[in-house]
Amino acid sequence: MSKFDCDLLVVGLGPVGDALAALASLQGLSVIAVDREADIYPLPRAAVFDHEVMRIFQMIGMADRIAPLCRKPDYYRFLTARREVLLEFPVADNTVSGWAETYALHQPGVERVLRDRLAELSVDVRLRTHFVAMEQDSAGVTAILRGDAGESRVRARYMVGCDGAWSPVRQALDVGLFDYQFDEPWLVLDTIVDEPGDLPLLCEQICDPARPVTYMAMSGNRFRWEFMLKPGEQPQDLLDDAVINRLVEPWGCVGRMRVERKAVYRFHGLVADQWRKGRVLLAGDAAHQMPPFAGQGMCSGIRDAVNLAWKLAKVVRGDADDSLLDSYQLEREAHVRTIIETAIAMGRIVCLQDEDAARQRDAEMLARRAAGEQAVSVDYPALVEGCLAGGPQSGALFPQPLAKGRRLDEWLDFDAALIGHDLPAHLPPGVRRLDLDAPDMADFAEVIRDWLEAVGAPAVLVRPDRHIFGTGRPDELIRQWSHALRLAEAA
Repeated sequence: MSKFDCDLLVVGLGPVGDALAALASLQGLSVIAVDREADIYPLPRAAVFDHEVMRIFQMIGMADRIAPLCRKPDYYRFLTARREVLLEFPVADNTVSGWAETYALHQPGVERVLRDRLAELSVDVRLRTHFVAMEQDSAGVTAILRGDAGESRVRARYMVGCDGAWSPVRQALDVGLFDYQFDEPWLVLDTIVDEPGDLPLLCEQICDPARPVTYMAMSGNRFRWEFMLKPGEQPQDLLDDAVINRLVEPWGCVGRMRVERKAVYRFHGLVADQWRKGRVLLAGDAAHQMPPFAGQGMCSGIRDAVNLAWKLAKVVRGDADDSLLDSYQLEREAHVRTIIETAIAMGRIVCLQDEDAARQRDAEMLARRAAGEQAVSVDYPALVEGCLAGGPQSGALFPQPLAKGRRLDEWLDFDAALIGHDLPAHLPPGVRRLDLDAPDMADFAEVIRDWLEAVGAPAVLVRPDRHIFGTGRPDELIRQWSHALRLAEAA
């Protein structure tokens, strides 16, 4: 078979599938995106996202629409039962990405902006369409789908399953899951609170052995509570309205509170063994799942999307060998595992229900805090393997300065970018030349010169996903980039 209906078939349209479809379309791929539901899931799920994800939303062309829907919390805190601070993470107003460190969101509102963006990009979105099965060959993949009009087939060069924790695509690939053996049941309670002015606008983990609790101020007047189930309790024990009112009563807002969603979930850490089999790949919850204590579930999936989109675009356009896609799991899995392990470490602090062990935990962590230390960090690592040159800053995010109301990424588009001094006049296709001595770079030149001087390099090559490929001499960076994209020819 040689006729293709699209370059990329995206199965599953939560935030990850939406982001992947948009990013791939913006980079010139023809995209069909399918979802089994008739519309966006109307209730909250993810509670926060971070600066890197807002930068990705900027790349998609929708950050300015999403920002008004969100709130920047003041702090993320871990507290004892007596409300002593065990851990505290202030939320910075500005970061390497040029955006605030954390944003609280109402997921359906953000998804609506994403879905509207797909319509603007003329992505072929097919709702009420189920993935049934697939057939692969050396040139592409044929997906068997079922919708209101019956069964159909879509022939694509590549397919990505963004279809959630129970991923039918992952099951069709017969891919197993690594289990971190962290499995804790929690009641998740999403509410709307009328006149919520007295409720704190932050995120708190209350490490009370009598019942661990999470409290989060989401966007607008939406607030979330999560209550851990005690040994012997059943889900229905906590879903009763009278029980819920007693649990929330300490916040003094029961009479002003409307419950949007109440459900018991099991928080766990899982990673798929393989994220790619031939022409089919996995992203988001289909590839990995994590406890919510680090607020990185949706973020990690959207990072998958931005990592994968530029690589698929390079391969489909013939600018890179298909083996470039093998760097996707290599880069993302190590990053995801670090975040899962951080979230589990946080979860073990929160979920402790033995009173003697909790007292010991409190004493040790309060002592460390008094000494100016914290037991857990939320500084996630740079990429360490994959499509990288190595050397200083390779794999880190490149800073995005803001000057005169403009952000640096507006100059980058979806190309790789060679930035620095004494750059070659002619560069390979898909590499943009940003000479710091050029007049149009004047507003950003000083801060980037300072950065290069600190690194000790005359130039930096930034990948389309804003990660640094490498730093060094311009001609050597271009040689290494060309080698990395044409792996098969160089082997």
